[in-house]
Amino acid sequence: MSNDQDTSTRQFERLENMHQLILDAAGEGVYGLDANGKTTFVNKAAERILGWSADHVIGQPLHDIHHHSHADGSPYPREECPIYAAIKDGLVHQADDEVFWRTDGSSVPVEYTSTPIIEDDGICGAVVVFREITARKEMERQRETAYQQIKSLKEQLEQERDYLRDEIDINANFGEIIGDSQALKRTFAQIEAVAATNTSVMVNGESGVGKELIARAIHRRSPRAAAPLVKVNCASIPGELFESEFFGHVKGAFTGAHKDRVGRMQLANGGTLFLDEVGEIPPEQQGKLLRALQEGEFERVGDEETIKVDVRVVAATNRDLQTEVEAGNFRQDLFYRLCVFPIDVPPLRQRRSDIVPLAMHFISLICGQLGKPLLTLTQRGADSLLAHDWPGNVRELKNVIERAVILSSGDRLRLDLAMPEIPAGAERTADVTEPGQDYLTETEMREREKDNLLRALEASGWKISGQGGAAERLGVKPSTLAYRMKVFGVEKT
Repeated sequence: MSNDQDTSTRQFERLENMHQLILDAAGEGVYGLDANGKTTFVNKAAERILGWSADHVIGQPLHDIHHHSHADGSPYPREECPIYAAIKDGLVHQADDEVFWRTDGSSVPVEYTSTPIIEDDGICGAVVVFREITARKEMERQRETAYQQIKSLKEQLEQERDYLRDEIDINANFGEIIGDSQALKRTFAQIEAVAATNTSVMVNGESGVGKELIARAIHRRSPRAAAPLVKVNCASIPGELFESEFFGHVKGAFTGAHKDRVGRMQLANGGTLFLDEVGEIPPEQQGKLLRALQEGEFERVGDEETIKVDVRVVAATNRDLQTEVEAGNFRQDLFYRLCVFPIDVPPLRQRRSDIVPLAMHFISLICGQLGKPLLTLTQRGADSLLAHDWPGNVRELKNVIERAVILSSGDRLRLDLAMPEIPAGAERTADVTEPGQDYLTETEMREREKDNLLRALEASGWKISGQGGAAERLGVKPSTLAYRMKVFGVEKT
C-alpha cells in the first residue's frame, strides 16, 4: 500500500471515528439503516435507552428488534412503519406517540424522525433519531388528570349553582322555624338530640308542615353544616331518569345525555342528602338506592368507575311508610335503613299559638318582596286565622297571607278578601268602629315582646340558661334568648 493510500485510510478512519464520537455524544438515540432496513450503526444513547448493544442490532432488521408491536402489544406490520417508509418514498417521516421495545420486554414511549439517505439520486438507507418521552407522557397524564378533575368540579359547581337557584325561594321564605308552642318544642328537642350524629332521620308529617325546614335545621346543627344540603324531590323524578338524577351519567349513556352529569348523591358528598317524599320512589328503584346508601358507593349511568361518597340521609314523607311496607309498596330493608330516628312534625292545628307569629312573619316577608308598605294584622284578623283548621298547614297559611297582601289596600291586611269563610267587610267594620283597640302595630308587638323578655329575666334573677333561667321560662334556647337580648339592646344594669 502506498503512503498516499495509507494516509487516506488513516484520514478516513479518523473521520469515521470522529463521526462516531459525535453520534455518541448526542443525547438522542441514533440508528443508521441500509436500503433493506438493516441496522448499520447505533450510538451510545440508543444503547442506553433501549438496552440493545451494537453487537445485537448491527446487520439486523431494526423493526423486528424494537418496533414490532404497538403499545398495547398488537402487531405493528413492517409495511406500516414510518421508519421504513422513508427508505421507500425518500421523504422525512415523523412520529410523536409510539413505543420502542427494550431488551427486558418492556416498552418505552418515544418520538422519532426517520430521514432518508440519498446518494447518486438513489435511496441507500435512512437515519433514525429518537428520544424517550416518558417524562412528557407523565406530564400529559397529569395534565389530563387535572383537566378531568377540573371538569368534574366545574360540572359539580354548575349543578350546585342550578340547585341553589332552585332553592333560593325556599331559603328566602323559610329561613327559620317560627314558633314556641309546646308541640314544636318537642320537635326541637328531637332535632337537638340527633343533629350531631350521622344517624339517618325520617321526618314524618302532613303536607305543608315544614318537613324540609326540619331537615335544614338538622343539617345546620350537624358537623356537616359547611358541606351541601342537597334535596331530591322523589315525587318529581320520572322512573326512567331516577338513576341519572341520583347517581349522574356520562355523555352518551342514553338518548339525550349530551354531556356528563353529576348526580345528587355526589353533590351531597360530605354533607346531607334530603330525600323529600321518599315514599314516592318506585319499588323497582328502591333496591339501587338501598345499595348506594349501605355501601356508600355507586356508578354513574354508562360508567364503570365506582364513586365513593359520604352522605348523611334525612328523608321525609307524608305517607304511613309502615303501612306501605306491609302492603308491599316499600322495601322493608330500605325503610329500616332510613327510619333509624323518626321525627314527627305536628300539624298547624296542634300548634295554634304559632299561627299569629307565623302570619306576621309572612306579612313582613311578602310585603318586602312585593314592595308594599308593611300591613297590620288586626285582632279580628288574628282571631279569624286562629279559628281556621289549616288542613294545608304552614303552606296554606303562607298562601292565604300572600293573597291577602296582594288584595289589600290601605295599611291593614284584608283577610276577608283572601279567606271566603270570613264575611266580607267584617274586618273593615271592626277597624272603623274600634280604632286603635282591635290590633297592635309592629312597634307595639316588639315592645310587648321586649317587656315580656325583661319580666322573664327579672323573674329569674337575670339567669339566662339552666334550670329556672329566663330561657327555660320563655321556652326558648339560651342562644335564642341571647340573640333577642342583643336585638332589643337589653343588658343587665
